[in-house]
Amino acid sequence: MLSRCPRPLAALALALDGTRAVSASSSSSLSFASLRLSSALSRPLRPRGSLAMSTFKQEPHKLLVIPGPIEVTDEVLYANAHPSMSHVSSEFIPVFGDCIRMIREVVATADAQPFIISGSGTLGWDQVSANLVEPGENVLVLNSGYFGDSFADCLRTYGAVVDELRAPFGTAVELSSLEVALKSKKYKLVAFTHVDTSTGVLSDAKGIASVVNSVSPDTLIALDGVCSVASEEIQMDAWGIDVVLTASQKGLGTPPGLSILLASQKAMKVFEGRKSPVTSYYASWKKWLPIMRAYESGTAAYFATPPVNLIYAFHASLTQLTKRAPSLSERFRLHREASARVKKAAEELGLRQLPLDPKYAANGMTALYFPDGLVASDLLPRLVKRDVVVAAGLHKDNKEKYFRIGHMGVSVVDPQRGDIDKVIAALKESLAEAKASKNV
Repeated sequence: MLSRCPRPLAALALALDGTRAVSASSSSSLSFASLRLSSALSRPLRPRGSLAMSTFKQEPHKLLVIPGPIEVTDEVLYANAHPSMSHVSSEFIPVFGDCIRMIREVVATADAQPFIISGSGTLGWDQVSANLVEPGENVLVLNSGYFGDSFADCLRTYGAVVDELRAPFGTAVELSSLEVALKSKKYKLVAFTHVDTSTGVLSDAKGIASVVNSVSPDTLIALDGVCSVASEEIQMDAWGIDVVLTASQKGLGTPPGLSILLASQKAMKVFEGRKSPVTSYYASWKKWLPIMRAYESGTAAYFATPPVNLIYAFHASLTQLTKRAPSLSERFRLHREASARVKKAAEELGLRQLPLDPKYAANGMTALYFPDGLVASDLLPRLVKRDVVVAAGLHKDNKEKYFRIGHMGVSVVDPQRGDIDKVIAALKESLAEAKASKNV
């Protein structure tokens, strides 16, 4: 089996240079306020030794085209191999601070408050449920798949009274239904999954925000963007979205392990004005807000240890997303084009999409029904033999009927890799072989 790991880290001959000892404050807050940075200390420490970034390449491995985790660039993987570093060191502080600033650019917000915390995307649901909704308050969930079910379950766990608008399988909730629901009842928050990874269904984020802000302007809008951030356009400020929650391992092109959330100033005011205590310890913004503010301002603070190496990797990816070509707008265009290529090729092979209408089809993934007479075990192993890894179905009622292909990040924006060509060719060959084996 081919390894997905980078060359042995010993080959990097990594060494630390210029690290400074840091002693924790004796106060319980451990604010480390004395760690003010000078410009001379603002350069992030890099691995050094016999293998430079210019020569580092990942080992050959199977092409990972599931809807997350996705392929990452050599630079991101190399950054993840950074030498062990103190999370309160003068070298790390500006790296974390840059991540807080750059993630705002990805979702087009000037002043939303980012929270970058060790955890999966699921932790974003906990943050919304624990910090913005008080027990007994009404929440409306627009449900377009498995992750709508889970978001609703999380909200109920924290005491919210949850109503759901459930879309028929393969579709998203209609805006007219949302308007009717908002006029019939006062909701503290409306939550929806921008792209439900289980179905590949895309919801109209701009339209949803417009309806909510028009009919019920005090209601908060929470967008689950785990499978959409950096592959679908999100204009957080312009559209009036209050929460965007996501994770590192999909469009953001970083290994798994970071829960990333941005909260509007409107949402922060709601949080600050809550009457009851926050209903989580680890997910409490009372704990995390001072940490985020400290690192962005150039000092360190402590509540729980951040995943330092993963932050270095995230920094490398965000730099590629926001500071280099292609631009974010070009990246969104490239995702649309790659999506159209995959979907057209699938149609030519006789495969039917799960979304019932193109307007419901995500640009970062494609969900396809198996042809009659074939199941997952007929097709997916044949793709693996051709070094292409896709995902089986996930929706609880239909998971045996379809499979999912991810096309996000570097696989889309770097055409020299040929990832999309490889996926289409492997799908064509594997499907023909599977049909022949079953006389379909």
